[in-house]
Amino acid sequence: MTMFNQAMTADAAAIPRPEFPRPDWERKDWFNLNGAWAFRFDPSDEGIGQSWQNEGVPAFREQIQVPFSWSSPLSGIGVNEPGIGWYRRTVAWQPEFGPARIFLRFGAVDYRCDVWVNGVHAGSHRGGYGAFEFEVTDTWKKDKENTIVVRVEDRDEDYQARGKQGYGEIRGIWQPVWLEARPESFVREARFRTFMDGRIEVECFIISGGVTEAELSFQFAQGAVNHKEQVRLTAGENTVRTSFTVANPRLWSPETPFLYEGEIVLSGSFGRDRVSTYFGIREIATARFGDRDYRWITLNGKPVYLNGTLDQSYHKTGYFTYPSDEEMRNEIYLMKRLGLNFVRIHIKPEEPRKLYWADKLGILVMEDMPCFWGAPDERARTAYESEAREVLARDYNHPAIFSWVMFNETWGLKSGKAAGSLTGDESGNMNYLPETQEWVRRMYRWAKEADPTRLVEDNSACNWDHVETDLNTWHFYINGYEQVRQHVSDVVEKTYPGSELNFIGGNVQTDAPLMNSECGNVWGIEHGAGDSDLAWHYRYMLNEFRRHDKMCGFVFTEFRDVTNEFNGYYRLDGTDKDFGYGDFVPGMTIADLHSPDFIVIDAPPCRTVEGGERVAVALLRSSYSDRYHGRTLKLDWELWYDQLGERQAADRGEASIEWNGYGVAPIAPLNLTMPNRDAVAVLAVRLLDEAGGAITRNFITFDVRSGEADGTYDSGFGHISLPVGGFAGQSFTHHWDAIQGAKVSGAGAGAFTYEVRLPERERLELIGDIEIVFEASAKRVLARNIEGAKARETGIHFMHGAAADVEYNPNTYYMTDEERHESEVTVCIDGEPAGTVHLPDDPADSRGVLSWHYQPVANRLDEAGSYGYLCKVKVPGRIAAKLDRSRSFRLELRAGEGGLALYGRNAGRYPLDILVCYR
Repeated sequence: MTMFNQAMTADAAAIPRPEFPRPDWERKDWFNLNGAWAFRFDPSDEGIGQSWQNEGVPAFREQIQVPFSWSSPLSGIGVNEPGIGWYRRTVAWQPEFGPARIFLRFGAVDYRCDVWVNGVHAGSHRGGYGAFEFEVTDTWKKDKENTIVVRVEDRDEDYQARGKQGYGEIRGIWQPVWLEARPESFVREARFRTFMDGRIEVECFIISGGVTEAELSFQFAQGAVNHKEQVRLTAGENTVRTSFTVANPRLWSPETPFLYEGEIVLSGSFGRDRVSTYFGIREIATARFGDRDYRWITLNGKPVYLNGTLDQSYHKTGYFTYPSDEEMRNEIYLMKRLGLNFVRIHIKPEEPRKLYWADKLGILVMEDMPCFWGAPDERARTAYESEAREVLARDYNHPAIFSWVMFNETWGLKSGKAAGSLTGDESGNMNYLPETQEWVRRMYRWAKEADPTRLVEDNSACNWDHVETDLNTWHFYINGYEQVRQHVSDVVEKTYPGSELNFIGGNVQTDAPLMNSECGNVWGIEHGAGDSDLAWHYRYMLNEFRRHDKMCGFVFTEFRDVTNEFNGYYRLDGTDKDFGYGDFVPGMTIADLHSPDFIVIDAPPCRTVEGGERVAVALLRSSYSDRYHGRTLKLDWELWYDQLGERQAADRGEASIEWNGYGVAPIAPLNLTMPNRDAVAVLAVRLLDEAGGAITRNFITFDVRSGEADGTYDSGFGHISLPVGGFAGQSFTHHWDAIQGAKVSGAGAGAFTYEVRLPERERLELIGDIEIVFEASAKRVLARNIEGAKARETGIHFMHGAAADVEYNPNTYYMTDEERHESEVTVCIDGEPAGTVHLPDDPADSRGVLSWHYQPVANRLDEAGSYGYLCKVKVPGRIAAKLDRSRSFRLELRAGEGGLALYGRNAGRYPLDILVCYR
């Protein structure tokens, strides 16, 4: 090892992103150029004229951290301005094994890039997402310092394939940069095509320095694969096609992500080119099953139900560049722990190392091509086609990628009189013209020909405008159970070969698989959902999806919160949100909703019923795995309710189910008897295997009403019920009500005061014990609670990542997560404290059943999902004795600085107002 390489190794720990950038195509003799570079903006475009590329010019006074976009915080620049930036780095490095050819490699640079080494122009590149390289062998000084200068120009032109960069612009160098040594003849690229029977076809592109004989070998899985090919090379590029068979192949899938890791070695008189790489054996296709006239998506010949999420792949400090390899690995882990088996990378190709972790840990990837935002003119098409070729070539070998999405929501495909400004003609119209449709068809067919191993989608459609596609996808953002149910049913019913639905220009549906490729409640609510609970909507939406035999999967928007969309499974920093499902069915998590074997409860998420009523509940079995086929599984169910803090079973049972065949089919319904009291009753179901292990869990709820004015609770006490809104006075700085008056809230310290009259002596001779029972939470005060809501229209600026003032959003009520807002409530009787209850948080999630059930309008949220804690304060005997005489008192519920929310009969988690219980 040379002294230069030893120094490089010693400093590696201090280099951002020190690992090799391409684990799918890795050479050992390389030098990492990440880290500090000199930097300078060039607002007047004077650098070329003043020869900034040469040595001896004035120093670049700023410093930037590569590989981070100059707009990102991690770059050390943090200036989000388009324009020109210059980079300079001085480095001494020589290959470990010489003589060798030296290549300067870039993961990605946005947008136009020119590179000089020691003042000599090495090359130019256009495009923001593709990898590229320049050979610098002739200009590189071995055993001496070399100066690398990079000029980048990013003007945000309408023709640029920018994708959805508004969340964080990828200006300048935004993926790793490195030097790499190769022998005179080397393997530039190899493409693996795999088959389930173990047959592997390989196409190798070899660059040779001259006419020579060589041996090309493939050594994988610790010698289990050992194939050699003798080849004769001519000067320049050579294409070598070969094949071999893997004995007893281990197939790649999300459940078993086996990779055949090893090397491709090209050896001859020129030396040896050794490339570490891998492949996964898997086949992606579509197929009909049984007598169906529609197809399902298949993985390795079997149906696969795609439980997926939309990933903006955005980091708060690095933007589209992750700070570390570990964080990219953790992204895949966080998806898999939710039970997801696939991810859609949104309007951008993913970084190679994150794709590596998708391969290694096992998650399917739908990868989008980046879109342009202007008119689909010749310049835009040329730029797009160039980037698409680069993306497909770079990512061809990743077994995780099962689909290419060529365009998204017709962005960049509509023309108008002022199409370049996205405003259309004088009437604001934008048109998806027939000639553009034909260009999209050509792009679809080009991708199919270039990569026959994957499914290709022409346009991920939200405007019902497919042209030709392997996947019949659609988007919807609708809130409300009935609305979602009707919409999904309509789409399914209108999906059949020959249907015009979802296609444009006289094109019609084939038997292509039906799949949702974007859904969620973020845009299904007026002015956007703000930051609110998604757990309630998510559960009934997935039940609706699994009702339909035609549907092959979905893409939920989205994986993490971003700057203006707060509907992620996780917060932007990766912290958890609490969906609350485990409180309904012990052990249930969101992963239960993603089980390939699933029990559909074909019923609303909540309905109002009478105490003692007999209720029938329809069930379906949905199977997209053959793991349990041919077996008898057990359906275990329980109807339970919370009786003032004690869980009570109202009904329960079990049934055997013959689990045979793919798809959706009805099973015997359940007939339930509701409890004879006011309660939120929960039907909890579990599908169990032969050993009693839970395969999947699910639930629905019922608002059970006794019909009694004060409610029936079986507390062992008599009681009177005080409506939460019936207070005689309050002392908060700000207070308000919600959910049609069923909830009242106060900001900061203060109290709600109620006048209470106990039964007279003729009805109750002696008052012994008194207990005050109510539901309460802390109250996190939002800006809109004090200043009023400020509704914003969610136009095209939101698609470009415009920040949202979430606290002013009329629908915001923060979903329960790791952050807590605490308070306490003290119960006072005629001014004397009787007891204090700690309020851990101001939560909102699926446990706020009544706050969801009594939302008056589906697409406007009024503190939906919010709920509190069951509070019980027993009045001390010395105070109760006074009340026995007076039979009336003033009840105060005093809050600490964290505020107070009180939930009445039709709000929160518990179906009660303030109960004054006595005996």
